[in-house]
Amino acid sequence: MQLSLAIVVGFLAGLHASTWGMYKDAPHEGFSWLRYFRSAIVGSVFGIIAYISAHPNLNEPGQLVLFFGVTYVLERGAIEFWKTFLRTEDQSKYFIPMQFAIFGKVVLSKTHRLMIGIPLAFTVVAVFLAVYFISHQTVTLPRTLPVILVVASIGGWISAFLGAWKDAPIEGFETLKFFRSPFVAALWGGILAFFTTSYLVIMMASLGLTIATLETYKTFFLPSRPRGKFAGKPIKFPEMLERRKPFVFLYAGIWLLVITNIILGLSNTSSGVFSLR
Repeated sequence: MQLSLAIVVGFLAGLHASTWGMYKDAPHEGFSWLRYFRSAIVGSVFGIIAYISAHPNLNEPGQLVLFFGVTYVLERGAIEFWKTFLRTEDQSKYFIPMQFAIFGKVVLSKTHRLMIGIPLAFTVVAVFLAVYFISHQTVTLPRTLPVILVVASIGGWISAFLGAWKDAPIEGFETLKFFRSPFVAALWGGILAFFTTSYLVIMMASLGLTIATLETYKTFFLPSRPRGKFAGKPIKFPEMLERRKPFVFLYAGIWLLVITNIILGLSNTSSGVFSLR
């Protein structure tokens, strides 16, 4: 039952990501169910992997929230690596290239992209592992609010630097946008720290929920602003402007489940903790 629940949580995390992605992209590139459920399937796979790795008690609301955040960031990382370094497609439909680019110039060779992407992926993983070893073996980090906020913000800084590398050469550097991800990640860390003693889990889940939060803001609170990668590009599928609307209820329902479990988890923080050993 726990493994089945892990698969469901991973599926919902991926479905949440695919919904905001579809909502912004479908008017420009159309809609297909296979593409829509892609992230949900990947999220389910990472749900299995994360559960086998950590064995959290998913009967506890706080653990469900952490697990949602962890599978969210794993799914996003895998999909973005695939889009950036593995997938080859026509980039002319984008304002901001989705394949890896250097100062806005797309690297066409998949081999050359992987020569950059694989070391970059290992570097990101190394940062996560460093947090794990420092907090569990090498040094005992004090469990204070400043330390929690700093550690939680690390994932946000990674996201900010990678995002600036991709976007800034095309649309310019925006200071507030750059600091937004680490700030929001730190805020999430302050909440999630009530559910776990693991700094690695706090950092991963905070980044996952930061992505979910910021994409929600950009997608549904700024609906008239086209997604950056399609800025200035024509809407080729105007029927999707109406067809996409019912998906908002599903999206809001997933957020409601997350928020409800946060509230329930905060009311009972004496439960078992989600901690990678």
